[in-house]
Amino acid sequence: MYSSGWSDRCAAEAAAFRRAAEHPRWVLAACILASSLAFIDGSVVNVGLPAIGRELHGDPAQLQWIINAYLLPLSALLLIGGALGDRFGRRLLLIVGIALFALGSTFCGVAPSLDWLLMARIAQGTGAALLLPNSLAILGSAFSCAARGRAIGTWSAVSAMAAAIGPVLGGWLIDQVGWRAIFFINLPLACAGIVMARAFVSDPPRDAIGERLDYLGAMLATAALAALTWGLTIGTGRAGWTSVAVAAIAVGAILSMLFLWIEHRQGEKAMTPLAIFGSRSFVGLTLLTFLLYGALGGLLVLLPYVLIDGGHYSATAAGAALLPFPIIIALASPLMGGIAGSSGPRIPLTLGPIVVGGGFLLLLRLTPSGSYWTTVLPAILVISLGMAAAVAPLTNAVLSSVDARHTGSASGLNSAVARTGGLIATALLGTVLAARGSTLYDAAHGASMIGAIASVLAGIAAFLLIGNSAGSGASEESP
Repeated sequence: MYSSGWSDRCAAEAAAFRRAAEHPRWVLAACILASSLAFIDGSVVNVGLPAIGRELHGDPAQLQWIINAYLLPLSALLLIGGALGDRFGRRLLLIVGIALFALGSTFCGVAPSLDWLLMARIAQGTGAALLLPNSLAILGSAFSCAARGRAIGTWSAVSAMAAAIGPVLGGWLIDQVGWRAIFFINLPLACAGIVMARAFVSDPPRDAIGERLDYLGAMLATAALAALTWGLTIGTGRAGWTSVAVAAIAVGAILSMLFLWIEHRQGEKAMTPLAIFGSRSFVGLTLLTFLLYGALGGLLVLLPYVLIDGGHYSATAAGAALLPFPIIIALASPLMGGIAGSSGPRIPLTLGPIVVGGGFLLLLRLTPSGSYWTTVLPAILVISLGMAAAVAPLTNAVLSSVDARHTGSASGLNSAVARTGGLIATALLGTVLAARGSTLYDAAHGASMIGAIASVLAGIAAFLLIGNSAGSGASEESP
């Protein structure tokens, strides 16, 4: 009887999946709309930091936590978010994630104090941890081969557009209405995303009920990242490297080692099966993701803050300073996704990060009196070109490295590494956020140099470790 019921369920899921496959463009649109929520919010809040700090009386360390309260659950829970989708259905988790993100956005918009805002940001980050890996995994299941490369390229392009157009719209809202409005723009997008997901997205049939989820691993990862982030935030802020900062980092390191031990004991049932690190390509993809997205995450916090606080830009102008980024990503990412899908990821993943590093070096020319057209714009153009070469090939390589049943876990791991890079980078920006006057630009130059080094190291890791066969991703074993 159970067998018959399970067969009927599988048949129903297969029929629904075939219907969804008849509307691939709508599936792509639903995934883009959902993931755009996270990308818009991840960039628009950066422009609002000065205004939020003034109204809610936040010091530099607290401003960092406005970013990190979102990035922390996003980084730590992306893995289990993907695994939940693999077990309970990616469509369900996508819808739940969108709804939780919308709820958190509402509470951000009405937050009466900084503490309330931080709690609402945690809810947003948790929702994003559910919707991001599952939106990408849905794409991985709905498309194949070169079509998947093009779809991911389009997803990357539109997501990048959302991430960079968001600050322009958000800056205008801050100047005209107030910072609270930047959270309310998420609500119509969330409603549309839920409607489209219910109408067009279906899961592929599953052969069996999933294994027990690795909740202990998720809790340890969250606690370890929280301790490391807290310690780095204190250490790079005004308080300096006090005993509390050092102790927090030590606790984070111990919890990280305990997490690795637990994952090793769990084997294939772990949230992060350590056996996947036996592949040179996967190690290369992980290093590249951490370094490149860490540098980019630091830039998206650093540049708007310096332009507003040091260059006296309006919030609208600071948001518009990043506008070339989406244009270049939109034009180049679909092409690069197709090229990498047919010829292999190694070359674009090597050259792209090195070009990004050159863009960071151009930011060393940033001064209080420098013109946007001669100092900021050239750096943004070069960074955009490098990221356009890397974003889609990286995502496609990760999705191509696993079988269809585990694309949620794979995309969750890659996204977690990317957000962890941004989390660590933001925690290290305390010196910049605490600086004023000419020292602000000196601190920004130091951060730009670190970003350049990290980007070049990402390119070197790709060249040395990532295989060049089309779609090889992380499947190439170490010799």
